[in-house]
Amino acid sequence: MIAKIGRGSHLKGVLLYNYEKVEKNQGNIIHCHRMIHSLTGEFTIPLLERSFEPYLIANNRTEKPILHISLNPNPKDAVSDEIFSSLAENYMQEMGYGKQPYVVFKHTDIERAHIHIVSVCVDEYGKRISDSFEKVRSMKVCRKLEKQFKLTSAIGKTEKKDIPIQKVNAKQDNLKQQITSALSFVNENYQYQTLGEYNALLSFFNITAQEVRGIVNGKEKRGLVYFATDSLGKKVSNPFKSFRFSPPIGLTDLHRKFKKSKAFIDTHKPQKRVRELVRDAMQKHQTEGDFKKYLQDNKISTFVRENKEGRIYGISFIDHTSKTVFNGSRLGKDVSANVFQRLWNEEKSPISTSVNQNSVEHSTEDIENEPIVETQNFSNVNIMEALSSLLPTEIPEEMDNDTVKKKRKKKRSVKRR
Repeated sequence: MIAKIGRGSHLKGVLLYNYEKVEKNQGNIIHCHRMIHSLTGEFTIPLLERSFEPYLIANNRTEKPILHISLNPNPKDAVSDEIFSSLAENYMQEMGYGKQPYVVFKHTDIERAHIHIVSVCVDEYGKRISDSFEKVRSMKVCRKLEKQFKLTSAIGKTEKKDIPIQKVNAKQDNLKQQITSALSFVNENYQYQTLGEYNALLSFFNITAQEVRGIVNGKEKRGLVYFATDSLGKKVSNPFKSFRFSPPIGLTDLHRKFKKSKAFIDTHKPQKRVRELVRDAMQKHQTEGDFKKYLQDNKISTFVRENKEGRIYGISFIDHTSKTVFNGSRLGKDVSANVFQRLWNEEKSPISTSVNQNSVEHSTEDIENEPIVETQNFSNVNIMEALSSLLPTEIPEEMDNDTVKKKRKKKRSVKRR
């Protein structure tokens, strides 16, 4: 069994999140402790709030007094409502919250049934209940309850996110967690050798990565930030610094990944299949739509970079069979971005796909690797379906390059005065 402990400052938001599951028949309230009950036995958000009000009114120092805990048994375990209730009671008692009011919601919106416990971490006098060594104590309690209720042990097993891998939705509160899940999936399953190839893959999850530079104490610093994007690739969120994620995925981590990917590609040579299919598609299909569909039918997604004038300056191919990403020029000059610009956007002329032995392989320096800052056009027909076989907030403020420059100019003008 895995326990997740969260703290917040907004009681109503936590209650609404859990109560919505009840209203959608994806959950129900299975246990209450020291809570106000109605005469009809039905619970409402205002009624649930009233049970916690005296504790929150008495609190005057704890910034995040709301306690939100989830207990997640192994999917193989058949856990009844009665056992779930007992698990919640025992867990809260062992963790020092046995005298607190709390309500237990059972969620059935995903395959693995689990419970959420909503409570407060300040007592009736407003004093904060100690959370010292909380994670260590929680793990010990989980191991104890696994033995007591004969549940499958979670020792040695990787904790999975409740959120499935999918396109991120910037309108949801858990944006950081959504991006974390997507980044973990991408880095664990796909191979790529440049930032452009990395962004081509991230685009299917509505994410983009951007390198940032600045001067700190007279030294140049480089870093990586991530943004959520809309379906056209436009940034729709504040930047997330790479070290905010767990595990962090910054420039150093990416370059390490690039080397591993290169070793994989040099050994298995998946580019041969991709190159052959791309050239075959160019011969058979003259329109962009038919070209992309042909490749998609062969489990290859196409990502096209265009500038504001609609000129193609980059193209990448994502092979879901070998799980590798290739910029067009890495496959050969005859399948580079300029070729597709002529093929799709300029006067049609016969396209030769004959292979020049000297142009087939290219070093990383020759690859299209421009940052994705213009209009992006990509084919993602059934893309999530292609990925599905593998699928099991604080937003830090950070300035982009333009903002950094403006702030520097402003500081300089102030000093001159």
